[in-house]
Amino acid sequence: MDTTLIKNAKLVATGEVADVEIRDGVITAVGGSLPVAEGATVVDAEGGLLMPGLFDMNVHLREPGREDKESITTGSAAALHGGVTGMLAMPNTDPPIDTGGMVQSVKDLAARKSSVDLLTAGTLTKGREGKEMSAIAAMAAEGVRMLTDDPSPLEDAQLLRRCMEYAREFGVRVTSHCSTPALVKDGAMNEGPVAYSLGLPGMPALAEELCVFRDIELARMTGCKLHIQHVSTARSVQLIRRAKSEGLDVTCEASLHHMIFTDEAVIGYGTCYKVDPPLRSESDRAALVAAVVDGTIDVIVSDHAPHTDFEKTVDFSSAPFGVSALDWVLPVVNDRLVESGAMGWDVILRAYVQKPREILGLEVPAIEVGQRANLVWFDPNADQHVTRDGFRSLGLNSPFVGETLRGQVRGVWLDSRYTAF
Repeated sequence: MDTTLIKNAKLVATGEVADVEIRDGVITAVGGSLPVAEGATVVDAEGGLLMPGLFDMNVHLREPGREDKESITTGSAAALHGGVTGMLAMPNTDPPIDTGGMVQSVKDLAARKSSVDLLTAGTLTKGREGKEMSAIAAMAAEGVRMLTDDPSPLEDAQLLRRCMEYAREFGVRVTSHCSTPALVKDGAMNEGPVAYSLGLPGMPALAEELCVFRDIELARMTGCKLHIQHVSTARSVQLIRRAKSEGLDVTCEASLHHMIFTDEAVIGYGTCYKVDPPLRSESDRAALVAAVVDGTIDVIVSDHAPHTDFEKTVDFSSAPFGVSALDWVLPVVNDRLVESGAMGWDVILRAYVQKPREILGLEVPAIEVGQRANLVWFDPNADQHVTRDGFRSLGLNSPFVGETLRGQVRGVWLDSRYTAF
């Protein structure tokens, strides 16, 4: 029997310091001064935090098709390094995940290559082309729980209506990257004074907000479950808050970078700050943080979108959108959100552990006897300098390269496997 005793860990959920015993991937005891079983491996957490693993429901793993940017192997290794033990991969691979067979292929790849629990979303439309509905029934039969054409919006409202009606029959949640292409066009950053001063084409907040309004009204009309991805504006939050108050089954998420940075970060033309939706104003950023705290925004995500150096080392307007984020999730959460006083660990547990799994119909891990081992040991007081050599991800396009973050993942237990850092 494989036995591990974690000693002197501060349980984030309760604040108590306790020992945790794991046998063959299952938690068998939680308490103070637990005895050491014969042959057990002892890990002294030295007062560090112990919490269930995070679940990131918006990541781009690039496999199949663009393994030069990321693979399931490297992406899942980056996730563990960041304290993430479960992920929902977006379907914008090459080819896109738009059939039951493609879903099964990704499940097979994940079983062989992933270090974490990995699910995949399916596309709304064939080839993500916005012209014809994907094989929703076949994907639902393979366990798909979310449908999205992310990172593209579905412009055709009538087609989206049909997708919603069909998804409703299978209990699948439609997931929207909200934007209005006619307003965005070749925009590169948030429309406003900073864009004007830099001479960069803008992406107006209204482009997102119009689409949020449309998709909420279509969800109301069809009775479909709706999830709004990477909300970035205060008015989008207001629209979602109203929809929730009216009893609609609408959930949403905010990306870490939208809660940390504003469009002023783009002043140096750093392409690691080029994201879609773009970094917005300070008032928008503050509204997102407040909405996560009060529960209007259900979920925090990384929106991990790795790119090659070749793609990102160009002028700002030509660079692709996206940041590489998985490697540093928990340190960033601790350094920029918890240590700053923006939110407490109770909010993090709700928005990054509990709610994403509940939305997807998954079991929520807990540090309790009889529960599967799904634990992260995190030292909130350790400083680590982010260097390019420290990434497990193939994507190095992170705004945190060269910075020092407060906090470090020391180890992760997932079933019977322990990964130390």
